[in-house]
Amino acid sequence: MALLKWTMFVLLALVIAAILAGQLGWLGGRMPEDLGVREGRLKPPSLTENSVSSQAGLHPDHPMRAYAEIDPLPIKGDGLATIARLSQLLQSMPGVKIIQDKGDGYLYAQCTSRWMKFVDDLELWVDPANQVVQVRSASRVGRKDFSVNRQRVERLRAGLTAVP
Repeated sequence: MALLKWTMFVLLALVIAAILAGQLGWLGGRMPEDLGVREGRLKPPSLTENSVSSQAGLHPDHPMRAYAEIDPLPIKGDGLATIARLSQLLQSMPGVKIIQDKGDGYLYAQCTSRWMKFVDDLELWVDPANQVVQVRSASRVGRKDFSVNRQRVERLRAGLTAVP
């Protein structure tokens, strides 16, 4: 019985320490230096199961291509209006901070989880050649994202679809 109590105490202490580390920002990771559009492409998917990319198919030998694949977002009206609508949708989501939106068809946002303060990097880009919004969303730390990035992109897709 004493061993069980000790084990429970240790587990509780670890949980509290993890939450405290998150609240202090120690789990946020570093902002990648290679974000943005280069030669018509966003950054490739992560090497672990913690990202989605509508351009994953451009990297056929990538080890996480199948996991990361997600459809691009549709353009509703014109591309800049679609990015403006996506910006509105993101601003209504808790923990999302738009970092770059210069009105040029590229938007970058940081999405921070409530308790642990993990940060995901979200990029949206109007791809004029394919007439879609390319998307990449990736966690900065951790090997898995438990589909958080995919769910976020699908919420954006649903929000665009709801617009008449």
